[in-house]
Amino acid sequence: MRLSDLMRTTVVGLALLSTAGSALAAANCANASDEAALNQCASTSLKASDGELNTLYRQIQKRLNGDADKTKLLVAAQRAWVTFRDAECNFSSAGVTGGTLYPLAVTQCRDGLTKDRIKTFKTYLNCEEGDLSCSVPAAN
Repeated sequence: MRLSDLMRTTVVGLALLSTAGSALAAANCANASDEAALNQCASTSLKASDGELNTLYRQIQKRLNGDADKTKLLVAAQRAWVTFRDAECNFSSAGVTGGTLYPLAVTQCRDGLTKDRIKTFKTYLNCEEGDLSCSVPAAN
């Protein structure tokens, strides 16, 4: 894949996946034409995803209130997940290490894995009563 194709694919992907920015910000990302703009768009998307993940994490913690054992397990799992996410993205982006696209590749990877974790957290928060595979109590 040529650099110009990668940049176009990246811009389209960022524009479609971005949920944080306004329509103007999405339009700016869709029209990004240089690495600095692409990096900024990727960073903005990751920041929004990370903010949503943190909100969901706090909601799970609140539901676990009073259950110290499950709370410890949640904290340990989240710390391990962050370590995994960062290591995975460093590895999966290794093909462009040292290149100018490396920061973009790492940021997009982290954003994608963070969005996957968001889906997992939303599943935890929407478990049905009696679901034995769910460790988060239903909302009252």
